[in-house]
Amino acid sequence: MSLTLHSDANATLVSLIKPLATRPGFVDTQVPGVQAMSWDYYVASSPQIYEPSLIVLAQGSKLARLGPRTFEYGAGHYLVQALSVPFMCETFATEQEPMYGVAVSIDRTVLSELVQAMGEAPDVKVKAQTPESMTSAELDTPMRESVERLLRCLHDPVDAQVMGRARVREVVYAALRGPQAGVLRALVEQQGHFARIGAALQHLRDHYNETLSVEDLARCANMSASTFHEHFKRSTLLSPVQYLKRVRLLKAQQMLIGEGMGVAQVAHKVGYQSTSQFSREYKRYFDRNPGEEGAQMRISA
Repeated sequence: MSLTLHSDANATLVSLIKPLATRPGFVDTQVPGVQAMSWDYYVASSPQIYEPSLIVLAQGSKLARLGPRTFEYGAGHYLVQALSVPFMCETFATEQEPMYGVAVSIDRTVLSELVQAMGEAPDVKVKAQTPESMTSAELDTPMRESVERLLRCLHDPVDAQVMGRARVREVVYAALRGPQAGVLRALVEQQGHFARIGAALQHLRDHYNETLSVEDLARCANMSASTFHEHFKRSTLLSPVQYLKRVRLLKAQQMLIGEGMGVAQVAHKVGYQSTSQFSREYKRYFDRNPGEEGAQMRISA
């Protein structure tokens, strides 16, 4: 596809996303699991965690840092976030050229149904043991067209209600036919380590404020503690203890900003026994005291 055609196609996506992006950040749409994204200002690198999702950018760009890996994805590309892994994210946008995108949640039930219906895919290389939890790819024609159909559907309440889930399914199917099919298949390969780690991560996110041991999580993954620890670190680039700490701190940030809770109350709600320990670890991770969260973070969240 020529540069002009790419530009025209991206402009079409922007025109469809813009009316849905009623404020900066992620905005829910009429279809569950689909969010419009926009920013009209630069957002400095900060810790983030996304649920498993496909994130399509039509304009602007983002820089993601996950452990030693750094990659930029911009207009005409999509990010495959197979596992919910904390990473550093930087957003490039201006008032003259805002960032526009759409995020589509990956429902593992839908993904599994599609993989079963598709059967074996001999041309897809699945690194069952250690696939990358975060990858990006260029929007090919089938993926772009499926995203367009989903976005057009979102502009009509009846279409969204009747056809929304089918359009989401179509986008996930297009991704399963694309260059990052391997990691998506690995996510639902029940005998594979990657899928088991994914199940343990879901349990951890559902119970992050409780006392959890590596042994508890290993049982969720049906692995020995040593095998679980090894594959957890390969998949997330973090130890289970590090991951739990970061999830708690990110949840705490959401509560401090979005719900206006006090520091001690938040510390207790996310599972800390000591407010002072919570404050120390919060400052180390976010480079600010939890009590300092205010207008600046409300703008950039």
